[in-house]
Amino acid sequence: MSTDVAAPAAPAPAPVRMTAEQREAFERDGYIVLPGVLSQAELIRYTAAIDHLYARATRLGEIARDGSLHRLSAVAACPELADLMTHPAAFPMVWQTLGWNVHVYHSHLDVHPTVPSAKPFRFEWHQDGGRQNREIESNPRPRMSVKLAFWLSDVSEPGRGNFKVVPGSHLTNRIDGPPRRDVEWPDPEGAIPVTVNAGDAVFFDRRIWHARSDNHSPITRKAVFFGYTYRWVARRDEAPAIPAVLAGLTPVQRQLLGVLGGRANHAVDGGDHAWGHFPDEVPLYGYLKENGLLDPGFPPLIP
Repeated sequence: MSTDVAAPAAPAPAPVRMTAEQREAFERDGYIVLPGVLSQAELIRYTAAIDHLYARATRLGEIARDGSLHRLSAVAACPELADLMTHPAAFPMVWQTLGWNVHVYHSHLDVHPTVPSAKPFRFEWHQDGGRQNREIESNPRPRMSVKLAFWLSDVSEPGRGNFKVVPGSHLTNRIDGPPRRDVEWPDPEGAIPVTVNAGDAVFFDRRIWHARSDNHSPITRKAVFFGYTYRWVARRDEAPAIPAVLAGLTPVQRQLLGVLGGRANHAVDGGDHAWGHFPDEVPLYGYLKENGLLDPGFPPLIP
């Protein structure tokens, strides 16, 4: 029998803290770029996982006509992406903005190969949140949720399927648009492509008006998006259904995917649990408390 002793696990990296400059830019522009979030090893691992999923989807005939793949419920579809939800260089931006009573309500992974230059026009500018943008009456609408986009491909130049935004538009309830989405219409005034490197992340307010540009480059655009909101807002995502996947999740990841179990899923107390009435049973609260990261003056949490 082998007597080898496993090496102790490396300590988890300390969570990054949003700087005063980042907070100011986020509140002003509605987004910030987080450079170099993913290491080269992480890039290779996550890209390989998405490539494997794309190959399987191709065999099953699940790819769109233009060769793209837009798969909802990222972790259920590709469990290897679970650690992205709580990446220590990006996830802290979420709880330093929304607090500890959060979950992932919507996520997707995207693969977009190059497309023909003559692709039919479609006006894609939107705010996230769906009916929130029609049924909430305030002006501007409340933030409600934030999103992290992890870039696995190089979109450091325009024309590579870049994320496009109108800086500052998160405080604007509407923009001018065409009567139908297929009517050609210019981009909103002030729109810019966000140019980032593979391994960068973008943290943005769900209210910012944004769209995806077409990819006319030889580089296949690959990205993973996670949307975070309060636990008292219904989740759109499906949770992973494979027991082995669920068993491998950390407590905070289980919180984010809505699979805490116990009182959190109980027919009577589940609603109260989601409202945050039992903070000591919410893993992210416990983590922040244990590490001295709870800020009684929240928000914001600034050094």
